Amino acid sequence: MQGYNGSQLWDTAFAIQALSACGSDLASSQQLPGFGRTIRRAMAYVDASQVRENNRGPLEKWYRHISKGAWPFSTRDHGWPISDCSAEGLKAALAARKLGAACGGELVSEERLSDCVNVILSYQNPEGGWATYENRRSTPLLELINPSETFGDIVIDYSYVECSSACVTALCSFLEAFPAHPRSAEIGRALARGRKYVLGEQRADGSWYGSWGVCFTYGAWFGCEALASLGETASTSPALRRACEFLVSKQNADGGWGESYLSSMDKVYSNAESQVVNTAWALLALLRAGWAEHDDGDGGGKGGSASGGGGGEPSGLAAVRRGAAALLRAQLPDGDWPQERISGVFNRSCMISYTNYRNVFPVWALGEYRRRVLLKET
Repeated sequence: MQGYNGSQLWDTAFAIQALSACGSDLASSQQLPGFGRTIRRAMAYVDASQVRENNRGPLEKWYRHISKGAWPFSTRDHGWPISDCSAEGLKAALAARKLGAACGGELVSEERLSDCVNVILSYQNPEGGWATYENRRSTPLLELINPSETFGDIVIDYSYVECSSACVTALCSFLEAFPAHPRSAEIGRALARGRKYVLGEQRADGSWYGSWGVCFTYGAWFGCEALASLGETASTSPALRRACEFLVSKQNADGGWGESYLSSMDKVYSNAESQVVNTAWALLALLRAGWAEHDDGDGGGKGGSASGGGGGEPSGLAAVRRGAAALLRAQLPDGDWPQERISGVFNRSCMISYTNYRNVFPVWALGEYRRRVLLKET
């Protein structure tokens, strides 16, 4: 209760990106007349939540970091600048900018977007990764005096693949929107260092451990997003190919994915019955990595008949089709998806229920599936 007053910005930024992934054609579609209005209202919240100034007084005296341009986890009143929340806020604003004024694309100016980039760049650690609230300033030996009986690794801040991926993808989106920005060269160097960090965090089996969600499906989504945003695909990148092979090896018989919170605690994949959030994360990772276009040479024979695929389709497409079908089957008659197991976690053992995830991520994954697979087939 004393840590946060909600997760409003975090959820809203994801929701904007999820709706945007469904396709710009929906912004003016008569089938969804409220599409543009919904994103514009969400963008009004993103606009209101950005931190507009640094803390008063000498920052060094109070051991404070710059915050102007950042986005917090919840509200501007909460105000703590956070690397990945800033990155997701930036990506949401850039996504709305692509959709145009009808979707609130003009609410956050280029100057304010640049302020956010300034915060993100200032948060990068020497090894190339990004932590959460602050730069890494000391040694992990301090964990020996960790006073908490609940949380692990809390005495200093550490770089995480999720925070690093969010910052990498945000910087890539910013450069796409403003390729001639005065700091483009500096951003390019930060991206190169970020890529090296993400690659270094990948395990031998192709997975990434997710520290802020349950768990390896979450880490895989972020890891694949980072590398894909830098132009890599499963066909050209051994790291992405291994990540996709890891995910496909964990796919359940019904086409979905599911993980237990024990994955977070034990740092070993703990399989569970299929859940829509884990399925959406895995599907997003496969789609962003280009797995739907990947062919291992068997002509779609692996699972092709079960997925309705085959017939010479790329072999990777079978897993993608089965994942999308699992999400469609799980949707409830009113459009909702069921609330299932815990999907969030802080510091390995504090499990958190993000109730918006069950709506946001299936929509996001199906939107990407529609755009990257179905629209290409019509």
